[in-house]
Amino acid sequence: MATTTRTTDRGTAYFPRLAAERLDIALCRASAAVARAAETHAAGEGLGVGQHLVLQMLDAVGPCSQQTLSEELRIDRSVMVGICDDLEQAGHVRRERNPRDRRSYAVTVTDAGRRRLARAQALIPAFLEDTFHALTPDERGQLSAILAKLLQAGPR
Repeated sequence: MATTTRTTDRGTAYFPRLAAERLDIALCRASAAVARAAETHAAGEGLGVGQHLVLQMLDAVGPCSQQTLSEELRIDRSVMVGICDDLEQAGHVRRERNPRDRRSYAVTVTDAGRRRLARAQALIPAFLEDTFHALTPDERGQLSAILAKLLQAGPR
């Protein structure tokens, strides 16, 4: 995740100063860089980030409606339909009528989906190490705690 810093005509880099003054800008740019790295990693592996997240959630909590998956994973409903379509076509999930609400479908991970998830999960530690190499293990823990706090609080 190499970054380059361009200098202005006056010989000073502007973005580092802007990022120091505007935490929101710094967080957005860092998030975008990590998202690009995750998508690149996922593309090389053949399982998209959204697909990975859906398989991971289904494996952890069991069958869910597409709406629940969409809300919990914060993936737009229309995008979730495509993700589930692709996973179903690959044999990683199946859709069945939801026994609690016959108007909706429950998405269930298959054994093939669990095996695919296990292969993907095995590659995550190396990806995280590469992506966050600039941070010490303690700093990674601090970042995780800070981000969790921000996400729990939500905007005012």
